[in-house]
Amino acid sequence: MPLFRHYRHVLKLSAVYPCLEQLHHSFYSHAKQNLGAVGKSNTGSTSCGVYNHNVKISRLGSGGLVKEARKLFDEMSQRDSVSYASMITVYLKNNDLPTAETLFRELPDRNIVAESAMIDGYVKAGRVDEARKIFDEMAERNVYSWTSLISGYFKTGQVDEGSRLFDRMPVKNVVSWTTVVLGYAQNGLIEQAHNVFNQMPERNVFAWTALIKSYVDHGQIDEAFNLFHEMPQQNPYSWNIMILGCLNEKRIHEAIQLFNVMPQKNAVSWTTMVTGLARNKMTKLAREYFDQMPNKDIAAWNAMITAYIDEGIMAEATELFDLMPQRNIVTWNAMIDGYARNGPEGEALKQLILMLQSRFKPNETTITSVLISCKGMLELMQSHALAIRLGVEHETSLTNALVTMYSRIGDVHSASLAFDHLKFKDVVSWTAMILAYSNHGYGYQVLPVFARMLRSGIKPDEITFVGILSACSHVGLVEKGQKLFYSMSRVYGFKPRAEHYSCLVDILGRAGQMEEAMRIVNEMPPNECDSAVLGALLGACKLHGDVRMADEIGAKLIELEPSSCGGYVLLANVYAAGGEWDEFAQVRKKMKERNVKKAPGFSQIEVKGKNHVFFVGDRSHPQIDEIYGMLCQTVLPAMREMGYTQDKSPLLV
Repeated sequence: MPLFRHYRHVLKLSAVYPCLEQLHHSFYSHAKQNLGAVGKSNTGSTSCGVYNHNVKISRLGSGGLVKEARKLFDEMSQRDSVSYASMITVYLKNNDLPTAETLFRELPDRNIVAESAMIDGYVKAGRVDEARKIFDEMAERNVYSWTSLISGYFKTGQVDEGSRLFDRMPVKNVVSWTTVVLGYAQNGLIEQAHNVFNQMPERNVFAWTALIKSYVDHGQIDEAFNLFHEMPQQNPYSWNIMILGCLNEKRIHEAIQLFNVMPQKNAVSWTTMVTGLARNKMTKLAREYFDQMPNKDIAAWNAMITAYIDEGIMAEATELFDLMPQRNIVTWNAMIDGYARNGPEGEALKQLILMLQSRFKPNETTITSVLISCKGMLELMQSHALAIRLGVEHETSLTNALVTMYSRIGDVHSASLAFDHLKFKDVVSWTAMILAYSNHGYGYQVLPVFARMLRSGIKPDEITFVGILSACSHVGLVEKGQKLFYSMSRVYGFKPRAEHYSCLVDILGRAGQMEEAMRIVNEMPPNECDSAVLGALLGACKLHGDVRMADEIGAKLIELEPSSCGGYVLLANVYAAGGEWDEFAQVRKKMKERNVKKAPGFSQIEVKGKNHVFFVGDRSHPQIDEIYGMLCQTVLPAMREMGYTQDKSPLLV
């Protein structure tokens, strides 16, 4: 019998190997035994040489040395089907499916190892139809080829086809059964998974843990506990799954009990406890476990640092950061994000510089955190320049942050440039640009951007509509604003919230449609009628001098927020604008009696990287005379020429 055909015969008899490694190992072991009996004939020497080369190719591939393996393959004076199978397997192990495909097509004589390897490669790439084509053409099949294809069907959601193939499978082993259990569970069909589990003639630890994990992943902790206690012998993995499941479902006491009685705790067990407790905001308890850890891995350090950052305790986070024996990109990103959220100002950028000095390369997440911390144009431009230098300026989440931050400091032009250069725009990108235009008085730019968004196939969200409706209010698009408001529920399927009602009331109020605005307020859900909605209508009352409606709305607003100055100020300003001085005095008296104080208004400007803040009536700035001189001589005359008329009513400011 020819040597390779003899190998195929043996594989057919033994074909019960659960993975390709075992299959390949068996193939070579049998070859070696047969070659030992060949003697010193020329044929034997040649076969032995080919065999040795095949083994070397496999070893090189296992070490990731693909080029070296291919060089050896190309230099072989004689190759057999095993040589091709070995090289194909090397490519697949190193995630090079296209080259494996090319070599498979060149295969002079297909064999079960190469075919099974290609089926597995196609399955891992999600190309199940191509895997099935090879499977159907196979002269002989083994457990591995059956199991790989069944796994592919379950992974791609083709549960019925995977189940039918499993039923047809002539010889099943424990790996096949476990694959189906896991396949059902991953598709959310836990009852079917449990039924298959109950039918298994033999259950290994992987089958038990696969089903336990499935229950845990779906939050069914009690069912997972039942299986866990039935398990003949628990391993550390099953213990860790149960502990993690309890922590995820906030069953902290049970997680602690399990951990305390766990016979053998490994690094994963300790890290699971620390990260789980930290995630549940139990930072003090997490720290106790962290301090007890015999060997602290970097994930546990990062979990504790993040927990402190989330609570705004930067001193403790910094202390741990300084004590860490080793850091990674996650550590640095956590610290930079912490300083971006919790201050002090400029510290996030300083941490980024330290990160660069430590020879860590920032990524998109790093720069995004730094951008969010920027308070002025200078910091923002420095961060943007660094993003360009690192080649991450076109990453979607980073550009979204750029658009938002440029908009926040009033540079809409730069926000627009960043947005236009973004290749892959998501709903956050479009919404950020819509809000930038809307917030800075470019209302007529908003609707064309919204139209482009819809044409691109991106569905707007609730925040998108806040920007659109706000823009309609500012430019007086009453009918368009109303249509867009009602399209939220009719077209896009989400209910308007308080901020949307506030925009609609503002649209109607600015247009003088006071009765319609009042009707909206009276008919909207009570839980959505907040101070923003009532404030928008009260502002419209002042604009149109509707004192009667202001009485009613002002009373509601003050009743809703009796300790906030907003309702009192708005109502008093309406009375002052209408010359109702007695009512104006009553509001001020009520504020005094209730000890309600209005914070003074202020404006802020950045000049050469320094922020200057001006409060109402404040004359403390060292250049105040020059500032007022410019206002009176240049700014106010220019504003009057543009049609601005000053409201000289004595308002409560």
